[in-house]
Amino acid sequence: MRIPILSLFPALFLTFFLTAHSPPSSIYDHLKHNGLPIGLLPKGISDFSIDPNTNRFHVNLTQPCNSEFEIQLHYDFNISGVLSFGKIANLSGVSQQELFLWFPVINIRVDDPTSGLINFDVGVVDKQFSLSLFEIPRDCTAFDPKGSLFISEVYST
Repeated sequence: MRIPILSLFPALFLTFFLTAHSPPSSIYDHLKHNGLPIGLLPKGISDFSIDPNTNRFHVNLTQPCNSEFEIQLHYDFNISGVLSFGKIANLSGVSQQELFLWFPVINIRVDDPTSGLINFDVGVVDKQFSLSLFEIPRDCTAFDPKGSLFISEVYST
């Protein structure tokens, strides 16, 4: 039994359409869809949600943890921010270590993808890093808060 080639067209078209237009299924897909590297968030995400109207996302980790790149990043249990193309604004739950202090990362942005650079706004300065550092989600080690001083703690005391 031979199937005419034209009868396959609707099935192929439907498969392509559903594949090409399927909504992102993970927070990593949302990052990629917005021109950001997926390694901005670590492994160990237990749950995430995103508001399709505002692009505000919430991520829950299994535990607070640290991940090391050229820098050390700390991730709280809960991370949230607003996604737009090339940017995460109003970020909370991520801190960056400078010397012995931890500074909250407020915004992350890729101004020009061809530059290969990503900017972290830690309030007092913008730090620039290679995009390649964040190509894949990193393992995250359990965090022991003893002996670490977070800038947000300094301001609250």
